[in-house]
Amino acid sequence: MSDPKTTLGDLQLAIMRVLWQHREASAAEVHRLLLDERGLALTTIATMLRKMEEKGIVAHRAIGRVFVYRPTIDSEDVHRSMVGELVERLFQGDPRELALHLLREGDIDFDEIEDLRRQIAEQRASNRASREDSHDSTRSERRGGRS
Repeated sequence: MSDPKTTLGDLQLAIMRVLWQHREASAAEVHRLLLDERGLALTTIATMLRKMEEKGIVAHRAIGRVFVYRPTIDSEDVHRSMVGELVERLFQGDPRELALHLLREGDIDFDEIEDLRRQIAEQRASNRASREDSHDSTRSERRGGRS
């Protein structure tokens, strides 16, 4: 199961997007930036930020009487965790099923597929190079560090 710190609800995710984008913000700034999208009261945002701080998702520093919040978790960690949970819950842990679902439902077009193919090829080449580098360094260590 994923770490509860990296599995966020909708409001938490919206708040984190503001903090990731702006690096830090007060409750009032978060409220202002989310007002059109969410229409929530400032007290709701402030309460959620306090709860998120209790969970270790954000931290604050005081500037006078104002708390300025910053994220303590990385967006990539959250994305990885939440996508992993989605794959686990809906596709029995098989990421290929997620990709096939996106293809079948038409949620991805051919240009995006070509872009994915290019990125897959780049990732394969990068993984291959990493394995070769690792293999070369292991061989060098076995020979006592001599090249």
